[in-house]
Amino acid sequence: MLPRGRPRALGAATLLLVVVVVVGFFLFGRDPEYGLQATATLDGDPYGSRNRSTSDLQPLLPLKCELLHVAIVCAGHNSSREVITLVKSVLFYRKNPLHLHLVTDAVARSILETLFRTWMVPAVTIRFYDAEELKPWISWIPNKHYSGLYGLMKLVLPSILPLSLARVVVLDTDVTFSSDIAELWALFVHFSDKQVIGLVENQSDWYLGNLWKNHKPWPALGRGFNTGVILLQLDRLRQSGWEQMWKLMAKRELLTLQATSLADQDVFNAVIKEHPELVHPLPCVWNVQLSDHTLAERCYLEAADLKVIHWNSPKKLRVKNKHAEFFRNLHLTFLGYDGKLLRRELFGCPSQLPAEAEQLQQAMAQLDEEEPCFEFRQQQLTVHRVHITFLPHQPPPPRPHDVTLVAQLSMDRLQMLEALCRHWSGPMSLALYLTDAEAQQFLHFVETSPVLSVRKDVAYHIVYREGPLYPVNQLRNVALAQALTPYVFLSDIDFLPAYSLYDYLRASIEQLELSSLQRKAALVVPAFETLHYRFSFPNSKAELLTLLDAGSLYTFRYHEWPQGHAPTDYARWREAQAPYRVQWAADYEPYVVVPRDCPRYDPRFVGFGWNKVAHIIELDAQEYELLVLPEAFSIHLPHAPSLDISRFRSSPTYRDCLQAFKEEFHQDLSRRYGAAALKYLTALQPSQSRA
Repeated sequence: MLPRGRPRALGAATLLLVVVVVVGFFLFGRDPEYGLQATATLDGDPYGSRNRSTSDLQPLLPLKCELLHVAIVCAGHNSSREVITLVKSVLFYRKNPLHLHLVTDAVARSILETLFRTWMVPAVTIRFYDAEELKPWISWIPNKHYSGLYGLMKLVLPSILPLSLARVVVLDTDVTFSSDIAELWALFVHFSDKQVIGLVENQSDWYLGNLWKNHKPWPALGRGFNTGVILLQLDRLRQSGWEQMWKLMAKRELLTLQATSLADQDVFNAVIKEHPELVHPLPCVWNVQLSDHTLAERCYLEAADLKVIHWNSPKKLRVKNKHAEFFRNLHLTFLGYDGKLLRRELFGCPSQLPAEAEQLQQAMAQLDEEEPCFEFRQQQLTVHRVHITFLPHQPPPPRPHDVTLVAQLSMDRLQMLEALCRHWSGPMSLALYLTDAEAQQFLHFVETSPVLSVRKDVAYHIVYREGPLYPVNQLRNVALAQALTPYVFLSDIDFLPAYSLYDYLRASIEQLELSSLQRKAALVVPAFETLHYRFSFPNSKAELLTLLDAGSLYTFRYHEWPQGHAPTDYARWREAQAPYRVQWAADYEPYVVVPRDCPRYDPRFVGFGWNKVAHIIELDAQEYELLVLPEAFSIHLPHAPSLDISRFRSSPTYRDCLQAFKEEFHQDLSRRYGAAALKYLTALQPSQSRA
């Protein structure tokens, strides 16, 4: 700092240096399109964040619209959720097209294929690689790390990724971006001719071998490097004989160390120890490691300076750090971030929408916003993001007469899940209509519930909320498509089945020989309701009839919508000892047990009204017998009315639109079934239609 008074004259060289520094700060230090390139050293500045000279400042700008390649190894339900949060953070900041290379097991592939197909993010392409095929490549390496065999699969990426692919960014599932991934990609330009692997130095003392007595880590160069974020120069890596190199190194070290402790990271570090010329140290802000015993706080001056947060601890969000709250909030922001907002197209790049998305855009554009039913038609065309098996799920063992309960719900019906699990001991497939933030609340609800947390045969499928109307039949179809047993019980979340119903249904299917005779039948489960919030649930048909006679129970909606269940013939059911056949009638909407490959629900019916009625018509049109089971029953519990039923009751336009969709449905029936569909058209009467 100059003393007060008249300024000292500056030499030309000094003045030029000042100008360069000031201009460099404003151009590169402030503009998010640019970054600061610093070369991390193993002696002077181990974290690559302090000693920067003006010669280090270079703009980090990849080619506009250049395709960036990212590889991730992902296995299982929990890891799939982590990947989605990671991808959200990348999409939030990105300005370039992305190609994701996902190495997955069967579970993760099923989840992520469905998610990305329904997400329809522009300028994102996906390629899957079968992790099962890679296991023999690395199964000979014992690994103590909780990631198991999957934690070693990054070693084989140069061998399995396309030969035409020269560069790739490799990421762990537990990282969160707070910057444009293009800045990371641009660091490839700083590799020397011999450098093929870009890594951030390890920010713990693990490889120094001083954490406890007799601690013997794998060999590493100095503090070693963390492999949560890797830049791989694939073409050069293959030319250097990478596959032979890492295998030879692993076999040599395993002679004395028996197993890896940190999976692929140990092998990478052993190779780099012997061939240090291969590594290009990256600035530490590209992998701020929040593990135990970490020195990550030495990596940055301000928490806002970081680029990638790495939750590389089994404790994940519970790690201790002076900026832990900042890190957690950033991560939680992306957990709850509305994924549909990431469907935006890239500015200035050619449109790269999936074909299905382009067709939907065209269909949406043809809708008339002035039409009274515009809101309904828009909802019918909406493709919702779907995350199947959101939580760990263990499918039931294959059994010829097994039954899955299928239902759908939203956040306001969540409290009914525990009671349902107490009543139904068999498998369930449930579709939940939630926002991204509500999905996290649901996750916490299940994990802390003593009832739900132990049920691994319940599959929860998140359908992310979009639009003003409840897509009830789309939800049912998601849950139905994910059922794995030969038969399904199509129910609603506000019904509690009889305690013995699961066993009774399986026995009935076997006795009726539905599977062996290939008999097309829909088994009707009679529906009842109570108006009491406190209610002693009957243990048998005899107890139910006593409550019915006492006025504590009613046949379902007999006073509001009798035609919905009257064909079940409750008077006959009281005395029945064997299943009996009933005929279809207009507006009949019983709860039924049918084969898993039954017709799907008609997705045009959104909101409230006629959604189950249309499905029963479809079953009847396909000549399903309607057989009422004499010992089966299910009871509806009282609850506050939904928003959609309130709109149905208060809005003439709502009811008019529903009537229009009913007529369109019957026209479609006539086209599909010809003269056989005339009885449905004849039965169609203008009425106050129900669900």
